[in-house]
Amino acid sequence: MTPAFTFFLGLILLVLFGWYFATDFGARKRLLAMVLVLLLVAFSIVTIWPPDKKIQLGLDIKGGTSFLIRLIPGERPITKANLEQAVEVIRKRVDYFGGGEPVISPVGTDRILVQIPGLDPAKIIEARAQLQRVAKLEFHLVHPQSSALISQFENGTGVLPPGYSIDTLTSERQDKKTESKILVKKKADLLGNHVTNAGASYGPEGWEVDLQFDSEGGAQFGKLTEQVYNEKSAMAILLDNKVISAPGVRNGPIYGGRAQISGGGMGENEARNLASALENPLQTPVSVEEQRSVSPTLGQDSIRSSIFAGLLGLAITLVLVLVYYKFAGLIANLALIVNIILLVGALTMFNFVLTLPGIAGVVLTIGLAVDASVLIYERLREELALGKSLKIAVQTAYEKAFSSILDANVTTLITAAILFWKASGPVKGFAISLTLGILASLFTALIVGRNLFSWFVDTGRVKKVSMLHLISSHNFNFLGKGFIACMCSLALLIAGATSFVIRGDRNFGVDFKGGDLLSLSAARTVEVAQVRNALKPLGLDNEPIQQSLQGERNFITLRLPLNTSEKVESAIRSSIPAGQFKVEREERVGALVGGELAKSSLWALGIGILGILIYVTFRFELSFAVGAIVALLHDVLITVGVFSLMGRELTLPLVGAILTIAGYSINDTIVVYDRIREGLASGMRGTIEKIMNTSINQTLSRTILTSTVTLIPILCLFFFGGAVLRDFSLAIIIGVAVGTYSSIFIASPIVLWWTRARGGSASSLRREVTQKSAVTTPTTAA
Repeated sequence: MTPAFTFFLGLILLVLFGWYFATDFGARKRLLAMVLVLLLVAFSIVTIWPPDKKIQLGLDIKGGTSFLIRLIPGERPITKANLEQAVEVIRKRVDYFGGGEPVISPVGTDRILVQIPGLDPAKIIEARAQLQRVAKLEFHLVHPQSSALISQFENGTGVLPPGYSIDTLTSERQDKKTESKILVKKKADLLGNHVTNAGASYGPEGWEVDLQFDSEGGAQFGKLTEQVYNEKSAMAILLDNKVISAPGVRNGPIYGGRAQISGGGMGENEARNLASALENPLQTPVSVEEQRSVSPTLGQDSIRSSIFAGLLGLAITLVLVLVYYKFAGLIANLALIVNIILLVGALTMFNFVLTLPGIAGVVLTIGLAVDASVLIYERLREELALGKSLKIAVQTAYEKAFSSILDANVTTLITAAILFWKASGPVKGFAISLTLGILASLFTALIVGRNLFSWFVDTGRVKKVSMLHLISSHNFNFLGKGFIACMCSLALLIAGATSFVIRGDRNFGVDFKGGDLLSLSAARTVEVAQVRNALKPLGLDNEPIQQSLQGERNFITLRLPLNTSEKVESAIRSSIPAGQFKVEREERVGALVGGELAKSSLWALGIGILGILIYVTFRFELSFAVGAIVALLHDVLITVGVFSLMGRELTLPLVGAILTIAGYSINDTIVVYDRIREGLASGMRGTIEKIMNTSINQTLSRTILTSTVTLIPILCLFFFGGAVLRDFSLAIIIGVAVGTYSSIFIASPIVLWWTRARGGSASSLRREVTQKSAVTTPTTAA
């Protein structure tokens, strides 16, 4: 599919979207909706198919290429600071290169393990060159009489001036290479360590690299260009001691600390890779010591189990929705299938690398998609109970559910957008899948589902809708149990925090604190599943195990907790005696989660929480925002605390699980808040406690149904997904259960208590919410 075709199709879709929202509801609007859906589904299928060549899978699912990099000692020995600097530089280069959640960790005292997924042979060569590029950038003056002095020197009629040497500049224009000699000052006039930012862009002379210097470097660069301009000479730019450009200064000295490297027929990839290297130069030269293809970190056995578990969970979800909501459930299932197609198509089109945290985002969006349908159908049930006709009830249900769906998804979208902006690695992967999933969920719920349902009703093909109603609305005093619930939560939080403090480093797995790297060569008949079974008695069968076949050699590599490699080796040898195992490498491996990654992720989460606070305050009121944040932190901290109490370790995949919990928590809480806001704004009689209790009881059916539907695929993953995914799925199970509890027993009492603590009253809360509802509540044009 050509870029031009994609552009014009996007333009057509944009016009159709505008036409759809500008059209009143009726036959024309439904026709536009059908055309939009068919075009998007067809485009997604073409983008996806064939899946084995289109969908990019991460290192944990498909495997990739492994590089073992050694730092080359110079006059001084390699220090810990050198190793840490090289790890962060390589991490940034691989992220810029499009590595898609790689494995990057220090090994021993002078090596770095880098594993990148999804590289074809050409990309492997490019990645190798990029990884070991030092990116030592220097600016040298070119002698004003360069050509004449070189000519005299080569003819034997002159000598080179002291402090200068002859270098070769290679240029490439229209696939033709030209070489020229220039007389360059030996000592650098400006070093590249003053470069603070570098980026690729397309300019008048083609692709170029834009540089930005710090204040000292900007001043030096200004003086340098002033000398070049006055002497009408040139300035040689050297990268790793090779001249890559020798531009002149045409329009006067360049001040302000900005410069460009352009010309020479530079291509897009070359410009982007050069910009990445210049922005992240290595202080210590490195060399690639070893390169090999590696199997997935999850293992083929775990991947097969997880695929089966995922399909089983999806099938059970579809059946459950169909049985409970009958005809309406059929519409919801069709919308869910369209949602999945659009989501996978978008992930493929944007070359997203699908990994375990990304899958967590997909699981959450499936739950959000079903939740939107549940919200609408529970509203439909209420409208029908009031005696309204089916046509009016459907229209009213979608209109009333719209604000809940919008607010719940926008708050989750705020978090996802900030995580994508500020974080990196697996956190960014989660954010991308969640963002695309939310957009797909909104489209399918408010356009696909509504128009399909309305068509059946308006044409008379469906005259009556029936649904099961297993959870009737009660008048349970939830707020009356708020204090007891908060005390139980506080006790659990204290117990979890105490356990976390006592266990210390034992709370964290190899991904966070490093451990042992054990590499064994074995007979070709040995499989990862056999090794995993051998580790079950040690309780280490969920650790990352990779296989690599090179000629007649079969390598099994394990990342293990610290000081466990000897007993692991012994267990494997005794369990698989025919394996003929030989230890190839046994050493300490550093953490996958470096300080920079952890810092950026925490900053992203903090800014995300601030974004939620601002949005919920704007849409509801400050006390609601405080309640939502408290409930979110409550759910995440209790999940982590329970994990500690159970003696489990936090690993990198659990980052995706915890983010999923945070997304589910805020979504669930906002839905309850929306019904409370509606009760307050509608003038419902009674005390504030009574209105809140009524609202929570009205949404109880939806809360339990959504939790159940979200848990089904996760439970299948827990029971059938294999040992590697068990902790991952267990964390989400705990988080969803706690999130359901907090949205009922924690979030709403916090609103009431916060209002009273700041001197407000029930009437003032009602007045503020009513005013905001009148100003900010949107209406759907769908």
